Amino acid sequence: MNNIEFDARHIWHPYTSAINPLPCYEVTHAEGCTLTFASGEQVIDGMASWWSAVHGYNHPELNAAAHKQVDTFSHVMFGGLTHQPAIDVSKALLAMAPAGINRVFLADSGSVSVEVAIKMALQYWACQGQSQKHKLVTVRNGYHGDTFAAMSACDPINGMHSLFEQTLAKQYFAPAPQTQFGQSFSEDDILPMQELIENHHLDIAALIIEPVVQGAGGMRFYSPEYLRRCRELCDQYDILMICDEIATGFGRTGKLFACEHAGITPDIMCVGKALTGGYMTLAATLCTEDVALGVCQGLPGVFMHGPTYMGNPLACSVAAASLNILAKNEWQQQVNAIEAQLKQALFPFNKNERVQNVRVLGAIGVIEMKHPIDVARTQARLISHGVWLRPFGRLLYMMPPYIITSEELSKITRAIGKVLEE
Repeated sequence: MNNIEFDARHIWHPYTSAINPLPCYEVTHAEGCTLTFASGEQVIDGMASWWSAVHGYNHPELNAAAHKQVDTFSHVMFGGLTHQPAIDVSKALLAMAPAGINRVFLADSGSVSVEVAIKMALQYWACQGQSQKHKLVTVRNGYHGDTFAAMSACDPINGMHSLFEQTLAKQYFAPAPQTQFGQSFSEDDILPMQELIENHHLDIAALIIEPVVQGAGGMRFYSPEYLRRCRELCDQYDILMICDEIATGFGRTGKLFACEHAGITPDIMCVGKALTGGYMTLAATLCTEDVALGVCQGLPGVFMHGPTYMGNPLACSVAAASLNILAKNEWQQQVNAIEAQLKQALFPFNKNERVQNVRVLGAIGVIEMKHPIDVARTQARLISHGVWLRPFGRLLYMMPPYIITSEELSKITRAIGKVLEE
């Protein structure tokens, strides 16, 4: 039994069947933006390993950070102990974060950071003597992760978690924002959210939302004005605001954090994915001083969360190095160049009769088809053209590493054109 056969028979991969799994390709090497398969094929990675490998693969500075830390110590418990890598990454995060955010809770993964954010919000209000504020309000087409509290804030009908509807906590959902990024804002857009909050603010702990870009819920780009109005409603009705920047953070949308498009500061902000440059799992939940102190007022007097691998030194060391690369601000020029090239290359595909819509924001390009995509067939065709993308539903999308060259990006867009012609 070769590796691929063993894998298909015994290893589950994300969002695929154990009965009839999607094809899987064995990677033997990764360098820059190129993945090398065991078959010898080489492909340009247009996914940055699901938004995370923003500096590409085998980056010398990130490699050096990992080697240096592993030779010192790879892990110590974070309860009662601290270390330089955790301090370094926390300093870097707070230097980048929107004004007013000054506390860092290090978490294991993006979903866990959302769980932490939700627990923070619930405990905050309980400690203010308002335990009746235990609900979340959000928008449809959202996605916040695959763990249970996070799933409860994902779209209950069109999302991936409808099977668990009877188990999940019931939250309040407003329609997804309809005013697209760059369009004049329609006042009607915010009215359903406003009505929900007016009617239920006494039991709403927090509004949770992906700022400006809804990711796995449909790769939708919406007006920053909607986000600004949500901030105003939260302030007016005494509700905490959670911005889920896991996918959008660290420059992906053309701003360091997507909430900057709206000029707002959330009370709680989740980051992950690109935090370590795609090297290993690490996330963080950031919050304001008010939230941090409010969570610890009264009993139990502490925040009741503590992952075993919280503040893992190896992950923190690489994350600090990754944030140091971002701090040089080269990402701004890189993302702007990617955006300009994607617009020039992808917008002509709007003329294809099978294409519903093409949209680009920052280093994100989306081609929405009129009908569902045959993932296995489409991936195989893209690989034959030397490109790695991972479509889902009706979406063929890309979010390449920031270091991608113009020639490599052209290879991706040309391959898409060939597949659309076929």
